[in-house]
Parts: sequence; structure tokens; C-alpha cells
Amino acid sequence: MTRSQPQRLCILGATGSIGKSTLDVALRHPDRFEVFAITAHRQIDELFKLCLQHRPRFAALGDASQARLLRDQLRAHQVATEVLDGPQALSDLAAHPDVTTVMAAVVGAAGLPACMAAARAGKRLLLANKEALVVGGELFMQAVQEGGAELIPIDSEHSAIFQCLPEDRSTWPDRIHHIVLTASGGPFRDRDPSTLSAVTPEQACAHPNWVMGRKISVDSATMMNKALEVIEARWLFDLTPEQIQVVIHPQSVVHSMVVCRDQSVLAQLGTPDMRGPIAFGLAYPERIECGAQALNFAVASAMNFFPPDTERYPGLPLAWQSLRAVAGTPAVLNAANEEAVDAFLNQGLRFDQIYAVNAETLAKVLVTHADAMSIGDLLALDQRARAFARQCIAALSAT
Repeated sequence: MTRSQPQRLCILGATGSIGKSTLDVALRHPDRFEVFAITAHRQIDELFKLCLQHRPRFAALGDASQARLLRDQLRAHQVATEVLDGPQALSDLAAHPDVTTVMAAVVGAAGLPACMAAARAGKRLLLANKEALVVGGELFMQAVQEGGAELIPIDSEHSAIFQCLPEDRSTWPDRIHHIVLTASGGPFRDRDPSTLSAVTPEQACAHPNWVMGRKISVDSATMMNKALEVIEARWLFDLTPEQIQVVIHPQSVVHSMVVCRDQSVLAQLGTPDMRGPIAFGLAYPERIECGAQALNFAVASAMNFFPPDTERYPGLPLAWQSLRAVAGTPAVLNAANEEAVDAFLNQGLRFDQIYAVNAETLAKVLVTHADAMSIGDLLALDQRARAFARQCIAALSAT
């Protein structure tokens, strides 16, 4: 990629918070970035507005009937965007020969096939879909290496670790003693754990620091997002489970830290604005303006760090438990959590029962080495775990 040739962007999940922030950064640098393709699952009205604004060559929706409606709307407004539909469309666009950069911002395991397609096609892959690594693990990293893709993490914590490390990845093992992922603690970090059974979806989604989608907001409240980030970090930075630590940092100013072999600590700081890591990934290794507010150290409050309370966040230790188990086990944890969070958001499960579903599924869905031999095997394991998780949810809902 050269400055004379703009990056052609495929944004998977363009109507979500990460997708919209990506488009915001791209609009600030029209000489650098061209919006080539955008996708959404169901939000046709939002996708229509984005097509009118950005005039991408392609747009895609999960549902065929909605795609037909979008085609009609765009034709009526004389917009030449070609509309595709179905899961395969995401993979086709991610691997399209004219695409240079893929922003993977689809929530959940559903984003794995498209992420794999981008990796195999050798794209610059900006990974905001942590589940691709949680579920795909070693197979996903093999696809990145074999396809010659450039993998850049977008989660604020993993972006922070990435920014603290040199460009030469071969030096990382000799440099890193361990890493420290910071966590805000979510909206309930000061709440009595015995009262969490009464938490509503609206309360769980009211994150104190970040603007995020509903699913990841609930994950932040339970700290399952941090559990998934621990698993993701294991693969991104080729670490052992013992080399990954988590601390609560309520101010969300230090986004994560690398503790070096000489015990020096490198940290990346910034305001809690996802446009920062997105701009870093888009322009890497350069730095560009992104619209984020600067830190003002003259008026900054004190910064606090303390260990997570496992009574308040019982799901966090499941990350290390699944990493030490048979390959493929993290896919079980992720599937159970997706089902449990969906049930909670739809009033079918109490907030404090999310952990119960995750722990029971992890304990009862047995994984063998054969379950992680291919992406098809992992997706089949994902479906098996979801079926068991739904049984747990039904049993808990009946009590």
C-alpha cells in the first residue's frame, strides 16, 4: 500500500459502534481511504443511510428479503451500490481482490468465516471480532501466516499491547515477561455482588466509560469480555496463560501494559475513544488524526489499579481454565456466553445466571482433539455447545 493509492476498505459490521467509528476516521482522510464494501446483519435502514453517504461498490445484508428491499431503495435514489446477501457474501467481500483492508467488526462466532477468508487472501485485517481468535485459535493464526495477512488488533487492550511492542514481531518472545490487560470493571464494580440478580439489561448496557454495542456491554459488566480478551491475547502475542494478567483500572486511561524481561513497564495511554486504535490500525505504522480528545494531564484524576474480585466476576477465571484444556475448549465457552447473554438481553435469564450457564456448559460439553482439526469441526463444536447452553437456560428459566 502506498500513499498514492488509497486503501480500499471492507467494513464487516458497518452499522455497529466500531463500524461507525471506522467510517468516521475514513471520512477524515479521503485521500487515504476508500469505502469499498460495507455489511450489516439486519439494520437495513442504517445500512441504507451509509450507502447514501459513502457510495460503496458493494453492500451486504444477512437476509435475502431485506437485501431486495435495499436494492430497490438504492435504485430509487440512483445509487449504483451492488447489494449481496447471505453469510457467504461476507467472506466473498473480505477476500475480494480489490479490497486492501478489512475491518472485522461482526459480533460473535458468526464473524469467523469472513475473518478466515480475509486472512487466507492476505489482507490487512483489523480485528475487532475477538471471537475469531477465541474460536479459531491456532487455526486462525495459521491462516494469517500462510495467507501473508497483516493482522492488527483493534480491541483497545490488544491495540495497546501491540503499540508497546516493536514492529519486528520476532523480537517479542525475548522482550515480553508478561502483559497486563486493564479492565474498567463495568457498571457494577462497586455494587454489592448479592444484588446482581436484580440487574436489568438497561443497567448492564450503561457502561461508565465506553460507547459499545449491547452484547459487549453485558460482557463488560460480567467481565466475560476480559475473559475472551485473555484468550485472544494468548494467540495474538504467542503467550502462555501464565503470562497474561488482568487488573481493574476504573479510569480507562491506561489501556494495557507490557512488562518486559528487565521488569520495565511499557503502557499505552489515551482517552476512552475507539477511534484511536482504529486509526492506528488503518494507518499503521503511521499515526493520523482521528478526532479523539487529547489527555489533559494537568487536570487528570488519580489512576487506580486493583485485582478483579472473583465473587463479583466469577466468569473471568474461566479464560485460564479453557486455555489449559483441550484445544477447542474456548469455543465452548464463547458459544455458551453468546447464548446466555442473548437470553439475558431478551429477559429469559437473570444477570447472575450468565456465569452458571457458562460454567455448566464448559464442564459438560466434552472436547476432544478431533473437535479442533478444522474450522468446520470448530463450528460444529460451537453448535453443540450452543444446544447444551440453551438447555441450561431453559432449566434455569423454569426455576
